[in-house]
Amino acid sequence: MKIGINIRVMGPQSSRNTITSVLKQAESAGVESAWIVDHIAIPPDEAEGSGGRYLDPLTSLAWMAGQTQSIMIGTSVLILPYRPKLPTAKAIATIQELSGERLLLGVGIGWMDPEFRALGVDRQQRGRLSDEALAFFHECFDNDIVTANDQSFLFKPRPVRPPIYIGGSAPHAIDRALKYGDGWLPMGRLDKIAPQIRQYRERSEASQGKPGEVVTFATLPEGDVDRAREMISRYEAAGVTRIIIGRTYESAEDWAPTFELLSALNS
Repeated sequence: MKIGINIRVMGPQSSRNTITSVLKQAESAGVESAWIVDHIAIPPDEAEGSGGRYLDPLTSLAWMAGQTQSIMIGTSVLILPYRPKLPTAKAIATIQELSGERLLLGVGIGWMDPEFRALGVDRQQRGRLSDEALAFFHECFDNDIVTANDQSFLFKPRPVRPPIYIGGSAPHAIDRALKYGDGWLPMGRLDKIAPQIRQYRERSEASQGKPGEVVTFATLPEGDVDRAREMISRYEAAGVTRIIIGRTYESAEDWAPTFELLSALNS
């Protein structure tokens, strides 16, 4: 089981000192990956807990890569319809190149109506726009020369394409993951999503010759290594290949119990 953590890039916890401290503690504890979310235009009535402060995810990942050496960095999830596909592909390739191929690309189609309105994007077209972006990403990472709007251009740097994890609910997200992704990133209680995880892995094995990866969120029971191991075993048995650990925190020091537990699990 691969274990990552969710780092807040919103609210007062999104200061450079807090993010840096959490990252460095995570890397020292042997945490496999650090993930961040994506919001771009929070309306005032949705700002509780963040004050409307959200860092841009791709810019943040590039900065996070520069603060670390080995920990993987990911989006959970990058909202594809919010951004034009060519500049986004270039940003993704740049982060992958400069991070030493440490990027994990979780993507989604979005849900928040006010953000779509602020961006002038038709929410009803989010599935189509996402599929177009995913197809374009594959084209860019598969070819030195790419064509967009009847114009050919060189897509360089062209590092190894980062793994793509499709977020969202079954069945549409599973269909999209099978077509464009390396894995599925569902959210919800394990007992609720376990049957869908099994369905996804069976379908991916039948179509691709191997079961796809499954990434999801979880909360570790603090201070109890045995209970933590038992919880992780349940996720593994359900077909989950990576969990992203989240927790509430006011400062980086609040992560200490989680990192102590993770260090004990790795020992």
